[in-house]
Amino acid sequence: MKELALAVARGAKDPEQALNLLREYLQTLVLRSFHESEAFRPLAFVGGTALRFLHGLPRFSEDLDFSLVSAEGYAGQEWMAKVRRDLTLAGFEAEATWNDRKVVHTGWVRLAGLLHDAGLSGLPAEKLAIKVEIDTRPPAGARRERRIVTRHVTFLLQHYDLPSLLAGKLHAVVTRKYAKGRDWYDLMWYLSQRPPVAPNLDLLQAALDQTQGAGRFDARSWRSLALDRLASLDLQAVVTEVVPFLERPRDAAFLTREHLVGMLAAP
Repeated sequence: MKELALAVARGAKDPEQALNLLREYLQTLVLRSFHESEAFRPLAFVGGTALRFLHGLPRFSEDLDFSLVSAEGYAGQEWMAKVRRDLTLAGFEAEATWNDRKVVHTGWVRLAGLLHDAGLSGLPAEKLAIKVEIDTRPPAGARRERRIVTRHVTFLLQHYDLPSLLAGKLHAVVTRKYAKGRDWYDLMWYLSQRPPVAPNLDLLQAALDQTQGAGRFDARSWRSLALDRLASLDLQAVVTEVVPFLERPRDAAFLTREHLVGMLAAP
């Protein structure tokens, strides 16, 4: 499998895309390992990587994000240990770490030598890292689905449905302390879907109440909340941040204040 990973990277058109493709290949192996551990009984796949794998978002993602939906069968440290074993057996020089001291449990998978072997680093010891985050106290109200996905390998995912994923993205757009270009690109993608996607307002309201205080924001006013945040953005910084992750970097040209205002103002 290591040779296949390197072939994927070498087939890219430039180093940035090679890194994205290489990382994504490793993400699929982590997801398959989680599937084999039956992690998708207590977990739901969420975030930008879920949007890409399940709905074809034309943007690469760095992290694997999950929400805990049931305490029964939860075994994060054991899952990460299996990921390390599986990657080692597949020919990678892998290590895995786990931290469960906070509400969001965090794991790291690090692979030594892979970037060098792919021609993406001059340092033999430099490591490619994949972050795994599990929110153990997610807001209530999400709706879940299950789907078999084939992306290099095949695995079964439990995941949030599209309106619930949109609710999570809107929460990030409205409340994140710094402007993240990937958030705004993803929001533009959601708003361009036909038929339109309506956010899961129960989940969005629960998330806003959980992080900002009950009653401070009204989820039904999500368009106005996003417009208020947009008014203070440095759009050039937003575009610069997201460009390295786009399948088609030229698509960043659509990420303008005019386009976003028009899409958010539409009923």
